[in-house]
Amino acid sequence: MNSRIGVWVDHREAIVVKLSDSGEETVHVQSGAESQLRRSSDHTTGNFEPMQVPSDDTRERKFMAELNTFYDEVIAQLKHAAAILIIGPGEAKKELKNRIGSKHPVAGSIVVEAADSMTQAQVVAKVRKHFQS
Repeated sequence: MNSRIGVWVDHREAIVVKLSDSGEETVHVQSGAESQLRRSSDHTTGNFEPMQVPSDDTRERKFMAELNTFYDEVIAQLKHAAAILIIGPGEAKKELKNRIGSKHPVAGSIVVEAADSMTQAQVVAKVRKHFQS
């Protein structure tokens, strides 16, 4: 079944709205990625040991790996999509589109638009309006 799918995404969560002839379905996907990873020893006493604090590039790689896992979970919801609308604030929407293009190509067209924080009802309404045009 071909469907039209809208995704509102940021680095914390995604709301996936699937519109098809048989109805509508909404799915939430949580990322679990922490942009500010906790250090294992924030409350140390005594001398500072550089080996106790992970370097910034190590923390950034871990964050990106968590985001890629999150994006793969979102992409799994896009099967059989005839058209995809990706909306959201920040860079997450572009990162998701790039992940789709490089790792999980889809047959349908992909449109990316900027959008602020939205409730589930607002996301559903935006996706419906986009695909009515």
